[in-house]
Amino acid sequence: MNTLPEGFKSRSATLDDVEIVADLFKINALATAGVEDINAEETRNAWQSPRFNPATDIQLVFTFDGKLAAYVEVWVNSNLPVHPFIWACVHPDFMGKGLGTYITEWGEERCRQVIDILPADLRLAPHVVSVSTNQAAQQLFKERNWSYVRSYYTMRIDMDSIPPMPTWPKRIELRQYTSENLRAVYSAHRETFRDHFGYVEVPFENGFEQFKHGLENDTQYDPSLWFIAWDGNEIAGYCLCRSESMSDHQAGYVNILGVRRAWRKHGLGLTLLQHAFGEFHRRSQMHVELGVDANSLTGALRLYEKAGMHIHNQNNMFEKELRPGREVAVESL
Repeated sequence: MNTLPEGFKSRSATLDDVEIVADLFKINALATAGVEDINAEETRNAWQSPRFNPATDIQLVFTFDGKLAAYVEVWVNSNLPVHPFIWACVHPDFMGKGLGTYITEWGEERCRQVIDILPADLRLAPHVVSVSTNQAAQQLFKERNWSYVRSYYTMRIDMDSIPPMPTWPKRIELRQYTSENLRAVYSAHRETFRDHFGYVEVPFENGFEQFKHGLENDTQYDPSLWFIAWDGNEIAGYCLCRSESMSDHQAGYVNILGVRRAWRKHGLGLTLLQHAFGEFHRRSQMHVELGVDANSLTGALRLYEKAGMHIHNQNNMFEKELRPGREVAVESL
């Protein structure tokens, strides 16, 4: 690893750092993407995710007078962390001083530490994501031999009038979500996302623990915005929304939308989406956003465009192979 640039010091994080880190996130997001991004409570909830440890998975960089200048977190908390996720940012006042290189290298080194716990034949390749307008970050990744993988879009609909009423497929019934349904929802989610790029199979209970924590501890958790479509005693599809988008507090957000294989190609995804749009409109939220893989293996982008959504912004994903081997993540169908 390179040494820390002169004039800076670094350390790991504790929960006491949440407020200053959230302030840096806001400053960085406004400078690079024109949005406010994640807040302090959302940051705290993320740091308390199962098997994530701020003491080992986060590095903070400060000036000698105590100003937070850069941040990096590494997500290796999966049971099979073959594609650890690195997220990092630098305060605009300290760009161009080598901090981006330092925190990226720190992240790479943290990822290398999981080699000892992975089966010897598996490929290890961490991922990073950067907003497409952040040319400095993408140039840094290129210089450090990261390869572009794909793009992700934030899709948005601006509703000037009441959205179309959904027409439900035969036998499908929309029922009120209850907490007793959560395991069934997660089971449907696992099946649905096996068809998504990057999916890695993990033990059910470990995955359920992460799923439950992420949704129920969300600051915008609102189960009245969870729409579950049933066919008899089976979940056919689901649309889990949060009351606000992270990037626009005036917009609603479709957090997860999925239709199980046996119920696809009958319009259920569009119906669930239209139902969600109608509920947000009823609540006087005229804008709704969601995220999608630009090269979705299931054709999700076409669905969202059919529903009247447009591309609002773009993030690019890069990866760096740290160890060659057998790829276990879904890459094609």
